Amino acid sequence: MRFVLCAINAKYIHSNLAVHSLKAYADSRGTENAEILVKEYTINQYTDDILADLYEADPDVLIFSCYLWNINHVNVLAREFHKIRPSVPIWLGGPEVSYDADDVLKTHPEVDMVMRGEGEVTFSKLVETYETSPSDPWGRLALLPGIAWRNKISGNNKREETEEAEIIDNGMALPVDLDHLPFVYHDMEPFRNKILYYESSRGCPYHCSYCLSSLDGSVRFRSLDLVRKDLDAFLQAEVPQVKFVDRTFNCRKDHAMAIWNYINEKDNGVTNFHFEIAGDLLDQEEIALFETMRPGLIQLEIGLQSTNQATLEEIRRVVDAGKVISNIIAVRQTGKVHQHLDLIAGLPFENYERFGRSFTEAFIFLPDQLQLGFLKVLKGTMMRDKATDYGLVYRDRAPYEVLSTKWMTYGDLIRLKRIEAILETYYNSGQYPYTLKYAIPFYATPFDFFEQFADWYHEQGHDRRNHSRMEKCNLLHDFLMTHPELAPQKDVVEDILLYDWYCKEKSKIRPPWARDNSDYKKEWKLIFRKYGRHCHIERFGIDMQKLTAYGEVCHDISFCLFDYEDLHPLTGEAQGHFWREGDCT
Repeated sequence: MRFVLCAINAKYIHSNLAVHSLKAYADSRGTENAEILVKEYTINQYTDDILADLYEADPDVLIFSCYLWNINHVNVLAREFHKIRPSVPIWLGGPEVSYDADDVLKTHPEVDMVMRGEGEVTFSKLVETYETSPSDPWGRLALLPGIAWRNKISGNNKREETEEAEIIDNGMALPVDLDHLPFVYHDMEPFRNKILYYESSRGCPYHCSYCLSSLDGSVRFRSLDLVRKDLDAFLQAEVPQVKFVDRTFNCRKDHAMAIWNYINEKDNGVTNFHFEIAGDLLDQEEIALFETMRPGLIQLEIGLQSTNQATLEEIRRVVDAGKVISNIIAVRQTGKVHQHLDLIAGLPFENYERFGRSFTEAFIFLPDQLQLGFLKVLKGTMMRDKATDYGLVYRDRAPYEVLSTKWMTYGDLIRLKRIEAILETYYNSGQYPYTLKYAIPFYATPFDFFEQFADWYHEQGHDRRNHSRMEKCNLLHDFLMTHPELAPQKDVVEDILLYDWYCKEKSKIRPPWARDNSDYKKEWKLIFRKYGRHCHIERFGIDMQKLTAYGEVCHDISFCLFDYEDLHPLTGEAQGHFWREGDCT
C-alpha cells in the first residue's frame, strides 16, 4: 500500500519535521509491504497544481499535516481530492485538528480519521494494521490511542456516505519516548537550501494561556548521546541553519549547556543554530559560554509578549522581569549572539497605549529583530475559554487572529498592523541601522517614531503597492524630512542613510539625493586595483567612523571603502575601511 504524507509549508525554505519523523519511525519498524512517500508544498502554490501532483502520486491513503498556516488549504485539497478519488481514505494530523477531532470529522465528511497528538507510534500502528488487514482494519483500531474515526466502513474499505456513521474518539496519543525516534535527515540532499528543524525535547513546563504547549505540563528529553550524534550529521554536512523546535530549550540547564558546549567545540564555521529560550532562566555561566562562541553561531528567541505585569499574570506567563532585562542586556553585550524578542498584541489588560509602552520597553534593548505578533485564539487553550470574559472577537477561520478586545478596538489593531509592516521593512530587515539609531531619539519614543512613520506611509498611499529597495530608502528619506528638527540636518541624515545604503550591498543604482563624487574617482583608481570590483568607495561630509562607532556627528570630510568580501557575521554589513581629510572641527 502507498501512504502519502502531505505537508504544505508556509515558505519554500521551510521543511516539515513532523511528516519526515512519521515516515522515519514507520520505516524503522519494518513496514515491508508499505510504501511511504512524503510530498511537501507551500501555501503559495496553486491548489490545482498540488491536487494534480497528489492525484499522480496515486495514494492508497492520503494524510495531511495540519497547522494554523495551512489548514484552509488542507480543507480545500481534502474536499477536492475526495471527489476525484472517493475510495481513498483521508487522514489528518497535527495541532490544528488534534484538539477538536470530533468536530473536524462532523464538519468534514470527506475525512475518515484524525490522528490526535504525537503521531509517530500512531501512524506506525496504522500502517501495520492496514498492511495486515487491508480489507477490514477497523476492528483492530478500536483500542488504538491517538485516533478519532468513523465506525461504519463498507467491505471495500470505503467510508459509507451516511450521516449515521458513528464517530469514535480514542483520545490523545500516549507520549513518545524521544530516544526511540530515528534521526530523519540521513539523506541531506532533499533538504538542500532549506532550514532544518530539530527537537531535543518535547513539552513545556509553562502554562501560558494562549499556547497549546500549556496543555502538556511535562517535558521529555532526548538522550544527549543521541543528540550529539544528530548534531554531528548537521555539522559534517555544513547545513546553513538548524532550528530547534523545543518550546523552552533552556528549561533544564544541564541539557542546554551540554548542547551549547558541544556545538561550540565542534563549530564548523558555517552552521547556525536557533533556540527559543526563557530569558529569565539564563545565568552567568551560560552567558560566559556565549562570549566564547563564534559570532552568529547561535540565535536566541525570547518571548517577552508584554512588559505589563498585570497582563503577564493574567496569561499565566510567570517570569522574573528584572532578570529577563538584565540577561537580554548581557547577551547583547557579548556581541556574539543574534537576539530576537517577541511581543503579542491583543492580550488582556493591554490597550493601544500600554502596548506602545511594551513596544518601547522592548525596543530600547535594540534586539536584532523585534517581532510584533498578534494574538491567535487557538482551539483548546484557556484564552479561547475566556474569550467572553475578555471581550475577545477573533476570526472564525485559521489562524483565529484577534479582531478586538475589551481593551483594543479593531481600529487599534489595524494601526498596529501598519506599524508591524514598517517595523519589518525598516528595522527587522537590518537595512537602516545607523539611520534609525540617529533619527529615533528625535521622537518622543521608539513607538512614536514607528507610529508616525506608519501613519504617514498610509496617508501617502505607499502601503497600497510594493516598492523596490531604492524606493523604500527614498521613502524613509522623505519621511525623515517631515520632522522639524531633522529637516535642517538634511546633509547629515543623507550621509547616514547613504552609508546604510552601501553597507549591505554594492548597488549599481545611486539614490537621487546622494552627492556627486565623480571628482574623486581618479584618486580612487589605485584603491580599486587593490580591492578589485568587490568594493565601493564613498565620500561623506561627516566623520563616518566616529558616527558608526560612537554615534557622534563630527563635520569633516571622510571616506569609506566598503569591502563586500568581508561581511560582519551577525549584521551582514560590509567591512568599512575609513580615512578622512583634515581634522575634526
